Amino acid sequence: MPKLIRLYITQVAWGFVISAIFVGVLLALNVANLRGLITGSDMGLIALVMIWFMNGIVFAGVQFAYAIMSMADKPGGPRRGSPVVHSFEPAPVRQDAPSAK
Repeated sequence: MPKLIRLYITQVAWGFVISAIFVGVLLALNVANLRGLITGSDMGLIALVMIWFMNGIVFAGVQFAYAIMSMADKPGGPRRGSPVVHSFEPAPVRQDAPSAK
């Protein structure tokens, strides 16, 4: 299996694990009476799976993006951006006159 595909699958799996933890915290803290709504409904299990799955899609995308962007080489130069310009001097620009006909 190519390394990129393996990286994608593992990061998506981690995203869904993070989603399960997030939904568990939501239910434990009873945010917006979510625990009461899920346990009090006959469709609560479907709602719980939908919340986990939809958050899993988001967390998986963020996890994979973070993994890809953290692979970039770190620049070796200064970290403050472009150098400071202390003086502004006009740059000479040469322009040839159009030929007369």
